[in-house]
Parts: sequence; C-alpha cells; structure tokens
Amino acid sequence: MEIRDDMLAENIERVQKSIEGKNCTLIAVTKTHPIELLQEAYDLGLRVFGENKAQEMSIKYDALPKDIQWHMIGHLQTNKVKYIAPYVSLIHSVDGLGLLKEINKQAIKNERVISCLLQIYIAKEETKFGLSFEEAEDLLTSEEFKQMNNITIIGLMGMATNTDQEEIVKSEFKSLKIFFEKLKINHPTFKVLSMGMSGDYQLAIEEGSNMVRVGSAIFGNRTYLTI
Repeated sequence: MEIRDDMLAENIERVQKSIEGKNCTLIAVTKTHPIELLQEAYDLGLRVFGENKAQEMSIKYDALPKDIQWHMIGHLQTNKVKYIAPYVSLIHSVDGLGLLKEINKQAIKNERVISCLLQIYIAKEETKFGLSFEEAEDLLTSEEFKQMNNITIIGLMGMATNTDQEEIVKSEFKSLKIFFEKLKINHPTFKVLSMGMSGDYQLAIEEGSNMVRVGSAIFGNRTYLTI
C-alpha cells in the first residue's frame, strides 16, 4: 500500500469512528478529486460519494463501480439535471420549484423516482443558496408539487455560516432541526437531515443531523479537476 493509501485509510477510519453509533450516514465529498483517488476510497470501503457538478459526476460515474451511490450536493442548474437523472441517488440542493419540476420531468424520461432534499438557507452568508422556511412550506403545499409523481422529498439540507463561533453554527443547525421536525408531522417521507461538513459535522450531529458531507477531513486538500 502506498503512503497516500495509508493516510487515506487513517482519515476514513478516524471519521467513521467519530460518527460510530450516531445513526448518521457519511457522504465522502469527492468533488475535484481524481478518479484514481476515488477508486482508492472505494477499495477502502466507501460507497457514498458527493459531487457538486453534474458533468464531473457523470464522468466519474462512468469510470467507477456501479454500486456507488452518487449524491448531488452542489447548486444544480436545470439544464444539467438530464446528465445525472439516470443514476443519481439523492439530490441535496433543491432550492426552487422550477428545479424540482425539471427533476420530475427527467425522472419521468428515465422511468425513475428521484429522491431529493430541500436546501434551506440558514447561514448568514449571501453566497449560500437555499429556500427560506416560508418558501419551503409554500412549495410543499403547492398544487404543482402535489402533481409531481416522480420525485420524493425525503428531508432537508442546510449549510451553516463559515465561522469559528460555534454558538452561531449550533444555533443555525438547531433551527433547521426544529423546522425538520415540524415538517415531518405532515410529510412522513421526511427521514434525512443533511447538515455538517468537515469543519462542523460533529456539531451538526449533536444538533440532530443524520447525514454529513465530509471532504477535506477524508481526502485532504483538493486536487482541482478541470472538466
């Protein structure tokens, strides 16, 4: 085993141990990392990968084993949905009715039902995407949404403010957990609360996350891939 393999194995083991027994799914964030590194991660047992660009995801999907679950975790443009609709396991970043309509349309074409999360804006940063609590409730009660039979909303995703102030991060995660529990009352399909990345996933788990998106804590600094 190469030195890089040893480091990768140690990182994976460290992260897995940190979430052991916490009923939490680990998504290895593989965006910008080369296919060879993803294959090493697969050989070490990882099976759930997260990408933020549809085209990059599709290239990796074609090259890697087909039992990998691919999660779209980045901002998704409507004209890119068609590239991932045949195989994507979960889309985390639904931030509007228009995108949801396109996912439903492409799911119909591929004879699939695609699972999605609504991305909720909880951070105090303008660069983040997402629905407000009110917009999410309006979407879920809209007649257009009720007519979509080829998508299933299974929960929520949120990204906290990028800050060293833990109380701010915890407060944002807590607000999303409360909202998630509120929506679950009328939406029994809600099972996933995707919160937490490399720098804050342990805080997120404390506040109720059951799915974390971890990249640099596993792979180290990104190797940028040009597609």
